[in-house]
Amino acid sequence: MQDIFGQETTLTTTAALDRWNKTQLAFLAHGAGTPVHLAETLTAEPDFALGHTVKAMFYILLGRKELFATAQEACETAQAAQRARPISTREQHFLEALRVWMQGHPKAALHHFEAALAQNPTDTLAMKLDHAVRFVVGDNVGMRRMIESVMPSYDNTHPGYGYLLGCHAFALEETGDYHAAQVAGRKALLLAPDDAWGLHAVAHVHDMTADAAGGIKWLAGRENAWAHCNNFRYHVWWHKALMHLDLGEIDIVLDLYDQKIRNDKTDDYRDISNATSLLSRLELEGVNVGSRWEELADLAANRTEDGCLIFADLHYMLALVGDNRDTAIASMMGRLHKDAREGRTDMQKAMADPGLAAAAGLEAFGEARFEAAFANLAKAHGNLQEAGGSHAQRDVFERLTIDSGIRAGLLNQAETFLAQRTARRNGRIDGYAAARQWLIAEGRRAAGAGSHVVA
Repeated sequence: MQDIFGQETTLTTTAALDRWNKTQLAFLAHGAGTPVHLAETLTAEPDFALGHTVKAMFYILLGRKELFATAQEACETAQAAQRARPISTREQHFLEALRVWMQGHPKAALHHFEAALAQNPTDTLAMKLDHAVRFVVGDNVGMRRMIESVMPSYDNTHPGYGYLLGCHAFALEETGDYHAAQVAGRKALLLAPDDAWGLHAVAHVHDMTADAAGGIKWLAGRENAWAHCNNFRYHVWWHKALMHLDLGEIDIVLDLYDQKIRNDKTDDYRDISNATSLLSRLELEGVNVGSRWEELADLAANRTEDGCLIFADLHYMLALVGDNRDTAIASMMGRLHKDAREGRTDMQKAMADPGLAAAAGLEAFGEARFEAAFANLAKAHGNLQEAGGSHAQRDVFERLTIDSGIRAGLLNQAETFLAQRTARRNGRIDGYAAARQWLIAEGRRAAGAGSHVVA
């Protein structure tokens, strides 16, 4: 039986196939119904190896240590299903990807997704999972290469084409091709109106081209494109908040934080990263965020031993620093050092570099040791891509690096980082950059008047 994307499956009933198609479409759209449809699929067809494999992958992507056992159970069920009845070569590729991923090597899993795509270029599920893993490991160049290698096999009639374009839009944006990214993202929404990923890729373009007003206009009236989403909807609201922040509309930002971004006090690392990075940006602009750090720090203090993703760990550290949780900070740093020493898995290697230096920089910033903060954050900067996420998400660490330099009086160094940041935005100056240019100029004037500022 072929699925909606024309891929052969080992499903045996039309009822199971219908639910599997709904699972895939929901996953591509970041739909909240994804786990419901997958559960229905596996109820209808308990021996569907690919379904159990994908279930395990979904749990791993959640980046929470306690869910690893659930993922392992799904993996073992998939392997039992493989022994119970023959599976296709395609399913074997997925199962092999899962096997090495669960051993801590998501980069190795990419080879198996690529093998599946070499066999079936229009395998939209394999494409999206490959895209997701590359996002986690920070491989934006490979992300774009993979998508462009399969794109010639698609046309407007393929049910997954809109979602492919949404992924292409994001990859184009992350590799600096902003105009092409905006075109691809807009076309993605025309073909797949629920493609929140494509919509959000265009929001990224507005962020990276210092066009906050245009970004707000882009999102306005398109709420239905992300209303159906799982927690990804909080992330789109986060983008809108960043745009208002750039325009200095602080009351709107705080309202979005309270009513949209953090109205549901989840402990998903992606939601915590939205919240912590926004609060950090606000505080850098001198905004008093009140007691908002407290609930985030409570959650982060329970995650110091997770070690699933360095991207998550760094945002947990932001929360702990924001609420001055010294004991939890020490615990987090101890675990980071331990993981870095072991250095066996992809994530442990990321803990060693850039994780340790970045975390030490955040700790120092929280203690107002700005020279140490700048030294550590600057050291991490060159490899921060390895932490995963997007340019927009990692920008909070870039801002902290620049602000550390300014506060330490290292104006030339801070200016260099600021210039590099602006260059990635095609030379366009956003609100943050304009304010820091002014601060650096004021610092130099103070140095000329006899201060100890390092010009």
